[in-house]
Amino acid sequence: MPWWGIALILLSALIIFAALHFAEKNKRPFKRALLSMCIGLASLTAVNMLSALTKVYIPVSLLSVLTSAIGGVPGVTLLLFLNLII
Repeated sequence: MPWWGIALILLSALIIFAALHFAEKNKRPFKRALLSMCIGLASLTAVNMLSALTKVYIPVSLLSVLTSAIGGVPGVTLLLFLNLII
């Protein structure tokens, strides 16, 4: 997938999340949406950094990065659950 396709997916997810936060009457919807996406990516990073202690590892690929960015912490939890099942 070209880089502009990935950027388009992330930008559209940011706009959708900002619209949802705006509908919830938040003061700064874009900041809140960007923060939730960054927290998802940080949690994916934390899971992989702690893999030596926990023996749990999520392979970093385009799918896992997009899932953690779009889904946030629930997206990373979903990846961990799928890793447990498979």
